[in-house]
Amino acid sequence: MNNINVIGIDLAKNVFQLHGINIQGKVTLKKRLTRDKLLPQIAQINQCVIGIEACGGSHYWARKFKSLGHEVKMMSPQYVKPYIKTNKNDANDAEGICEAVTRPTMRFVPIKTIEQQDILSIHRVKSRLIENRTQLANQIRGLLMECGIAIKKGITQLKIIPTILADEKNELSYHGRELIEDLYSEFLELKNKITRYEEKIKIFAKKDKRCVCLETIPGIGKITATAAVAMVGNGEVFKKGRHFSAWLGLVPRQNSNGDKNKLLGISKRGNCYLRTLFIHGARAAINASLKKDKTDKVSVWIKQLVERCGINKATVALANKNARIAWALLVSKNCYNGKYACGFDESNS
Repeated sequence: MNNINVIGIDLAKNVFQLHGINIQGKVTLKKRLTRDKLLPQIAQINQCVIGIEACGGSHYWARKFKSLGHEVKMMSPQYVKPYIKTNKNDANDAEGICEAVTRPTMRFVPIKTIEQQDILSIHRVKSRLIENRTQLANQIRGLLMECGIAIKKGITQLKIIPTILADEKNELSYHGRELIEDLYSEFLELKNKITRYEEKIKIFAKKDKRCVCLETIPGIGKITATAAVAMVGNGEVFKKGRHFSAWLGLVPRQNSNGDKNKLLGISKRGNCYLRTLFIHGARAAINASLKKDKTDKVSVWIKQLVERCGINKATVALANKNARIAWALLVSKNCYNGKYACGFDESNS
């Protein structure tokens, strides 16, 4: 136990596989443990590097291992897969994890605190409720359309439902009115829950200074700021701002060969939810810049970009820029200064 330098752990629900090597790379530990025996076993091992895959419960185990004095490194499963040599089983997976964590060019996943997971949980529940609300609104429209009643698009247009239910001249039957009334009550309940979760997000945003700084960037509000802080923390896992934007999938995909450099659309890798928030925020900032006669550097840059390549490409470009600026603010712990926004260079940060 005292001659272990690196451990790879294949996490699971009830059974965990360990694979340890010494400083010379020789295998010194191969063990299969149940859930209740994992932490006591890790506590007996001297401080070392522990590699795990990012999966369900991985952040919990990472915090537990760190509390015991170990250095924990978490990796995406897709980066570990090339190091699994033969058939897939727990022992081979643990061996592959142990080898992958020692690679100098490996990319690691930031370990989240319990506070970050709380914020992300609220974001995920809120996102699901919004999807449920949209599905319910579409179902209400479809059922009313069968009775010859058409409602305009948009969530706010459903406020006309009480008027429709009170109108006795339409073709809604007694059972139909009762059904629509139940669906509308469910819709209002979902709406209230979404509002309640949004208020919780705003409370988190006010308490965290990092969120307050991110909100000073045009196109980033409380929801985007809290999601970014919850997912990347202080941004120290990324060396540069463009690494963060690449992690979000906001950079072009490449299909290059030799001297032929071919750039495609954005890669759409990484976290889809956070990328969507950055893009929606950028679209709102562009609309505000185009509607109002603004003369600041960012607004002038946006107008020139829209004229040159269209509003959709300009939206992604601004989202990319905002992501890189957000990384710089998280690392430097400063607030946004529009004076340097268009001449921004993270390489010296």
